[in-house]
Amino acid sequence: MKSDSSFPTIAIIGAGSWGTALAALLGRQGRRVLLWPRRAEQAEALAKTRENHLYLPGVALPAAVEICREAEAAIAESDIVILAVPAKGMREIARRIAGHIPAGRPLLSAAKGLEPDSGKRMSEIIGEALPGQPIAVLSGPNLANEVAAGAPTTTVVASRESELCKLIQSALMGPTFRVYTNSDVIGVELGGALKNIVAIGAGISDGLGFGDNTKAALVTRGLAEMTRLGVAMGARALTFQGLSGIGDLMATCASPHSRNYKVGFRLAQGESLSAIVSGMDQIAEGVPTTQAAVKLAARYQADMPIATHLHGVLFEGVAPKTAVTGLMSRPARDEWEGY
Repeated sequence: MKSDSSFPTIAIIGAGSWGTALAALLGRQGRRVLLWPRRAEQAEALAKTRENHLYLPGVALPAAVEICREAEAAIAESDIVILAVPAKGMREIARRIAGHIPAGRPLLSAAKGLEPDSGKRMSEIIGEALPGQPIAVLSGPNLANEVAAGAPTTTVVASRESELCKLIQSALMGPTFRVYTNSDVIGVELGGALKNIVAIGAGISDGLGFGDNTKAALVTRGLAEMTRLGVAMGARALTFQGLSGIGDLMATCASPHSRNYKVGFRLAQGESLSAIVSGMDQIAEGVPTTQAAVKLAARYQADMPIATHLHGVLFEGVAPKTAVTGLMSRPARDEWEGY
């Protein structure tokens, strides 16, 4: 299992844009990385070309990155396992690998989403499939293409076990990737998931031709909603002022590379959600997360007007401009009401 290197060997389960970006980043840092793509044909292509032409074109994988055709083989050789799969696929993957994870092997969730039906966070899903395993989560303003390009980036790893946080911090941190730790798992996971809802709204705002005033209001009040639900679910309000909250929110709402932003922009241009989603290579997590968030808001009695109106646009046939009018005509209130 153990690598001869002074660094741990890291298995990455999933080779979408984020899994591939992490593999490229860690490989350049001298880590031995075992990357497992979920589809056999993708594994063959990556092994042959050393480039993920579908999800992260233009990024060459370093020699330290090995392509594995079996998840079990990658896990067996690793010291840390990173689960970099879409939120909707996390339960299936966790169940698949459950019989192959040695006791005590650290698991790191790199997914940013919620399970649509249950509203469960990724660490909850992993914990159900792999009870007793040490689990941490990763989140922050981490656009895959910028991480892969070596742009200075910060992130946060969260776990209730401080030593696990420090272990993963040491394993991932490098010259272009600064890793902070946090014990608030709920807050870090919710920040990474809920900001995708606001990012869709930001895309709609720009797509409708609104200006900076509108987007600033959306992001600020979106953060208020994220914090409100998070605190109701047991998170710390301060976490949403950090990297997985406002940090990720700023990056995702401003970047044209954000899939969620693109969904919102195209909705505002008159395209249907089904047409947009069917034409995307990867999942825009904000779409299913909106479903989950509205259910959680009702369960925890947390006021989330932006998420609720966006749910109307995504799933109830409400026109984007109508949703904006609905938000702007809500009853007057104090800025800090409901915190």
